[in-house]
Amino acid sequence: MHLLVVNPNTTASMTATIAAAARAAAGPSTVIEAVTSTMGPASIEGYYDEALAVPGLLAEIARGERAGAAAAIIACFDDTGLDAARAMATIPVIGICEAALSLASFLARRFTVVTMSQRSLVPVAELVRRYGMEPRARVRALGIPVLELEDPASSVVAVLRGEIARALAEDHAEAIVLGCAGMADLAVALREEFGIPVVDGVGAAVKQAEALVALGLATGKRGAYARPAVKPYAGLLAGFGLEGKAVA
Repeated sequence: MHLLVVNPNTTASMTATIAAAARAAAGPSTVIEAVTSTMGPASIEGYYDEALAVPGLLAEIARGERAGAAAAIIACFDDTGLDAARAMATIPVIGICEAALSLASFLARRFTVVTMSQRSLVPVAELVRRYGMEPRARVRALGIPVLELEDPASSVVAVLRGEIARALAEDHAEAIVLGCAGMADLAVALREEFGIPVVDGVGAAVKQAEALVALGLATGKRGAYARPAVKPYAGLLAGFGLEGKAVA
């Protein structure tokens, strides 16, 4: 099974972290192809970054599908471009936020999502609401830029540990969801330290993608995720028009 994992920001070192987590979760017959977007922001923190990351993300998913990927994973906790990707692709597309929240719901009645930047707090909270988890999940932000995860000298891990401790005490959390793909390599150590489930969305998405492929299921193409209509696209997006007959 060939799974495509797309980092929709342009920081290759973060892709390496994501790839390692994906391969650790994957079954022995699963091949993980992890790619970095070639256009867009260096990190995704809030609505502006999300919008400008989408074209590069879609280009990578389209390329991966042509190359034979059985499913695609969007490795950003904002689920950047997820609806657009599902409309475009015929293979299943999984967002790591949706994957992590659904997995956490199997493990705990109350859980806390810990994300990075304050700019991401409201977008992630809106996803929690969209996915029907608002009564069970609280969202916290460290107030630290995402790119500090790439700095070995940063205090981000210590701040994260402190925020998890507060979530356990103040939110009565029974599990923690790591709200950034760049945190993927921290899940096991934090799980052992705090003695509670700590969910990494990358690993959760890999297992869910494997399940969908094994069951022969793909995105429904009626209504919301119908293939986009054929029409001209102009300017920098001239190459994004889809060929072939639209699926109604």
